[in-house]
Amino acid sequence: MPRKKTELIEGDCLEVLDALYEKRGEIADLVFCDPPYHLSNDGVTCKNGKMVGVNKGEWDRSAGFENNFAFNRAWVQKCQKLLRPNGSMMVSGTLHSIYSIGFAMQEVGMKLINNITWQKPNPPPNLSCRYLTHSTETIIWAAKNKNSKHKFNYQLMKEINDGKQMKDVWTMTAPSKREKVYGKHPTQKPLSLMARLILACTEEGDIVLDAFNGSGTTGVAAIETNRKYIGIESEPSYVALSKKRFAASKNKLQII
Repeated sequence: MPRKKTELIEGDCLEVLDALYEKRGEIADLVFCDPPYHLSNDGVTCKNGKMVGVNKGEWDRSAGFENNFAFNRAWVQKCQKLLRPNGSMMVSGTLHSIYSIGFAMQEVGMKLINNITWQKPNPPPNLSCRYLTHSTETIIWAAKNKNSKHKFNYQLMKEINDGKQMKDVWTMTAPSKREKVYGKHPTQKPLSLMARLILACTEEGDIVLDAFNGSGTTGVAAIETNRKYIGIESEPSYVALSKKRFAASKNKLQII
């Protein structure tokens, strides 16, 4: 029986990643992950002109540097095993987490390809006025190992960029209200960003895996670019939200 085009698995990512590898081996053409940034520290930020707390949930609380790094290394290595030999991994993060993840990638023998900067033209202001306003997130693009011949759709990226070589700084607004009509996630990524990442290094019919599914934006982008998708999510409320978004995207494209 053929596998579903879009799969959403509820459970702990470390356990599910192990189970997937045991059952299917190297299956992913692209692994995208937006793991916890570990920023839920009872602080405050500005949202829609109001002071609000930064706490996102217990899943985002820091367990201390060593434990955070051990977690990052564990899921990075498990995702690496699921990659096809020439597959790519892309991981998003802020300065609070991305260096730990990049080091973990190097420790397990991955090959770093690019450092993509997502620049937000409309970031929330900082309230303390003691540092520069955070307006970027980083996406590390890596290959499975030093022998990998990663895919890069150079010509397509050039076409998207008005006939010029695609650079590594992408300016895109945060997710619109339309992308949150079924609910929202505190670290939700814009659909335009996810679609471009997928188009950059995969072909139609390829498998995209997201170990931290969240609100399902990676899955929506995979559906709308005609890729297969496997998402892993531990929070039941986000599983329910993602299912609504996936169904809406499939209906829009008339593929169910």
